[in-house]
Amino acid sequence: MKPEDLVNQANRMISNAVNSKHLGALSVLAEAKEFLRVYAGEKSSFYKQINQIDAIKMVDSGVKSSVCHILDAFVRYIKNGLLEGMSIQRQAQIDVVSDILSQATNLLASNDVHPAAPTVLIGASLEEFLRNWIEEADINLGTKKPSIEAFANALREVELITKQDSKDITSWGGLRNHAAHGEWDEVQDRQRINLMLEGVNLFMRKYGKLSA
Repeated sequence: MKPEDLVNQANRMISNAVNSKHLGALSVLAEAKEFLRVYAGEKSSFYKQINQIDAIKMVDSGVKSSVCHILDAFVRYIKNGLLEGMSIQRQAQIDVVSDILSQATNLLASNDVHPAAPTVLIGASLEEFLRNWIEEADINLGTKKPSIEAFANALREVELITKQDSKDITSWGGLRNHAAHGEWDEVQDRQRINLMLEGVNLFMRKYGKLSA
């Protein structure tokens, strides 16, 4: 989602909280909390603050007011250009990975190409994305051999990805390995590989701040 779209969504929630008499405080809080979890991140101060709001102990007006203050701060943060605060090098690396995924998309759309080919490209894109993230976050793998699984485990250990993310990555890595080892029967289902492509794309958009 582009910065301007994030601002519009946050302002919409603020407006609903202030003007809608039929929208309960719990609904306002739940939507804003999920919004900030996805787009600000679970490690962000915005999410941590909204997670501390106790809708049971506070009156509805207090809950809505607190939510609005946090969302308003997030809007200012975006407008000041701070949301996309990754390094130029990291953004360049993400752009390269995105280009490789585009190639995989084109190959997967061609019936003349076995799905194993785009599977290898998708896997390579995922591995490069994770490798760059590990380097950017200065995470030490120790004695572990660099691999998709090792990168995922390291990111999970420091809680930069969720348990479900880790499971998804393991599944995608398995498909890549099947294709790389010539196990064609495991990667001949084009729809399955398309789901892999969509999943990896969504994962990278979520954690790489790519524009939708």
